[in-house]
Amino acid sequence: MVRSRMEDVWPLSPLQEGMLFHASFDEDGPDVYQSQRTLDLDGPLDAARFRAAWEAVVARHASLRASFRWRGSGQAVQTIARDARPPWREEDLSDLVDAGSPADQVTRAVEELAAAEREQRFDLTRAPLLRLLLIRLAENRHVLVLTSHHLVIDGWSMPLIFSEVTAVYSGDELPPEHSFRDYLAWLGRQDKAASLAAWRAELAGAEEPTLVAPADPARVATLPESVITQLPPALAKMLAELCRTFDLTLSTVFQAAWALLLARLSGRTDVVFGTTVAGRPPELPGVERMVGMFINTVPVRARLHGGLSVLDLLKNLQKQQVELMDHQYLGLTQIQKAAGQGAVFDTLVIYENYPYASGEPMPGSLTMRANPGLEVAHYPLTLVVAPVETGEVVLKLDHLPEIFSRETATAILGRLTRMLEHMADPEATVGGGGVAATDELERLSRWAGND
Repeated sequence: MVRSRMEDVWPLSPLQEGMLFHASFDEDGPDVYQSQRTLDLDGPLDAARFRAAWEAVVARHASLRASFRWRGSGQAVQTIARDARPPWREEDLSDLVDAGSPADQVTRAVEELAAAEREQRFDLTRAPLLRLLLIRLAENRHVLVLTSHHLVIDGWSMPLIFSEVTAVYSGDELPPEHSFRDYLAWLGRQDKAASLAAWRAELAGAEEPTLVAPADPARVATLPESVITQLPPALAKMLAELCRTFDLTLSTVFQAAWALLLARLSGRTDVVFGTTVAGRPPELPGVERMVGMFINTVPVRARLHGGLSVLDLLKNLQKQQVELMDHQYLGLTQIQKAAGQGAVFDTLVIYENYPYASGEPMPGSLTMRANPGLEVAHYPLTLVVAPVETGEVVLKLDHLPEIFSRETATAILGRLTRMLEHMADPEATVGGGGVAATDELERLSRWAGND
């Protein structure tokens, strides 16, 4: 890896500040915000040319050459290296394939190599915060493992990077580059006082945190585990039709379902949870092509009562989101400080509204297909909703295993599906329909530590 002098110094975005705190809090434990993607490469591959394409894309985007340091004042900044080439390593598993090993054995071998990469923590003070492992399975079959830190790349940026690597490898011309620094400058121009006032108004009257897990300062940090399922196709179609009929977003539907589930977990009718927003202001030129960490986590409040119709709940939630859209750039710590304990939560809902790069054509009939990434958060429960082009919806529930067992997480996902089935009828009430039996509510409460 080659490093050289510093090119620039930038401030941090709000979520970068939060992530840096969590990543630096326990330097010996796992770094939750270290993520990983794999790319299946089918066809003849020029490995040296492919590596050069990745180096060119990193050189093109200053945000990919960022590391993080603290000034003497205690303020964190990101420093941009003039040259920071990503570490590159190659492994060869073709002997396994040539020997006729079962496919699951080859898959396990790839997963073991990938897991070893992910367990190796980044030094956040040394750029770049990404590294590459190319695994050869056969002459025309490879897997690329991209391990990176969420501090420098959000989910929206991933397909942009893959697309640019494809273009460079193919010899195509890239569009003009728009720098993440422009977004940081935009942040500095916002009226923070007005945004704080908007959040105080939204959360007024919410006086207690909405928590599903008991506080435990001595808890040892662990990586969340995941339970993954697919929404029944018929239900996915019904929810899509609901959205079309009433001009709603699918994200709003899942937020409403989570609110209903959270009400049962917490035993409350006024609940707050977090959601991740794209954070890309449409008025900023070229923002849709920028590479960096734009996303932000903000509170979502849902007020529930038994006679409220599903449609009214959905409309209320979507109206709230629209009204707060101009204020969603503000950091969660600032929001919680201004709004008080009612803005505190420990569950998160993520709706992935960005495209996956798949089947990208490259020279010599080489295709590059990106697989879903390994990304988690530090919350006890995080629901990730991932729609795919075929109309299917994949649900992933990340859970801290020391708080929620796999069995419990599976049951929670099943209950969420029942909530969604109930909500497919817009005239139903949020307290009706037998969404959860009494004994099940008691079990959910015990799982959440609310007995």
